[in-house]
Amino acid sequence: MQMALGRVMRAVALTFGLAVAAVPLRAETLADALIAAYRNSNLLEQNRAVLRAADEDVAIALSALRPLIGIGGNASYSDQRLEDITASITLSAEITLYDFGRNRLAIDVQKEVVLATREALVNVEQRVLLSAVRAYVSVRLSQEIVSLRQSNERLITQELRAARDRFELGETTRTDVALAEARLATSGSDLIAAQGDLLVARENYRLAVGRYPGNLAAPPRAPRTARSLDEARGVASRTHPSIRQAQREVTIGELNMARAKAAMGPTMTGRARLAYDTETRRGDAVSIAIDQTLYAGGRLSALYRQAFARRDQARSGLLQTTAEIGQQVGQAWANLTVAAASIEASDREIRAAQTAFDGVREEANLGARTTLDVLDAEQNLLGARTNRVSAEATRYIGVYELLAAMGLLTVDHLGLGIPTYDPAAYYNAVKNAPATSTQGRKLDRVLKSIGKTSTD
Repeated sequence: MQMALGRVMRAVALTFGLAVAAVPLRAETLADALIAAYRNSNLLEQNRAVLRAADEDVAIALSALRPLIGIGGNASYSDQRLEDITASITLSAEITLYDFGRNRLAIDVQKEVVLATREALVNVEQRVLLSAVRAYVSVRLSQEIVSLRQSNERLITQELRAARDRFELGETTRTDVALAEARLATSGSDLIAAQGDLLVARENYRLAVGRYPGNLAAPPRAPRTARSLDEARGVASRTHPSIRQAQREVTIGELNMARAKAAMGPTMTGRARLAYDTETRRGDAVSIAIDQTLYAGGRLSALYRQAFARRDQARSGLLQTTAEIGQQVGQAWANLTVAAASIEASDREIRAAQTAFDGVREEANLGARTTLDVLDAEQNLLGARTNRVSAEATRYIGVYELLAAMGLLTVDHLGLGIPTYDPAAYYNAVKNAPATSTQGRKLDRVLKSIGKTSTD
């Protein structure tokens, strides 16, 4: 059993050693990890594409204000004689002259959708960066726990040697040796579990950041958040992207109500037709048509009521989102308070456990304590140290969780000093529904800047 356990330990240690040996010597900072996560995130790229699709909806809505121009042709013959062949060609144009503002409102709706989608993208950015922070701290924590477990194993090995020496001198019984051997086996098993947790943490880091961790530096001083819970909640209510997105959705609901009401009015359409055929030669026409739905089976009224209900849904959603963000801020603040208290308690526990361990070990050397007493005291000290590093990791992550709850966990707010995705660049290139080569070249430049092409 012990031989099998040793083989597993050596395999895990070798795997970890090879992984560490493959990374560069320069220490990788938390800022490096956050920058890599931002640049490598497939989730961010996915949602940027969602935003670009929403940008196109503005152009699609705008096209309804422009004329629709078409060309058609026809040719026919009645028998095999060439002189019986007839042909025609028609150029037509149609434009909406007046529709009670429906098309304009549709554009306004899509613009609000774009703004709401931008806020959703900011929220995704926060999630990506928070995942990177958690992954970074988790790897560091796992490394510290592995180090503590290795130290614990070395110490128990020393106690086992001492127990065997005392047994050979007849000062203790075989029971003390067996207790030390059992505790060493447990320590080895715990070390393997800790090394396994580290390998899992490395995989999570790779998913969050886009690569395996190198030689991770100690996390820098945590950024400042807020001086009070009320201040944190006030900032969140003004800046959190989920709240701002919900506010946009309320505006969308109100605009859709206006669209549904305008849909009950008439539509005035202008039409022009230029035609030429081989028989009548020329036939041009210009007309204005007014269309008014008198009865649609209750459909228009139902659509208006539906828009009204969805506006109310958006308003309730805004209130719920605001309440949830407030709860997240309060929870993050409470977690920070608890973590700080836990660190303070762990420090006191470590001091007491260290004093107890030193005393018990000295008394054991004098024969006043058993090997089991020493092992128990050492286990208490290990637990106190493990609690301390875990509480510190929880507190550090808690700072960034509070920043995210406040809506401030972004590349710009953290001051990472890298170029960020410009959501307005693509929008400005397509908002007027470009069809000319000049606008097309501008769009190509925008797409190239984000690693795409217009023909992808």
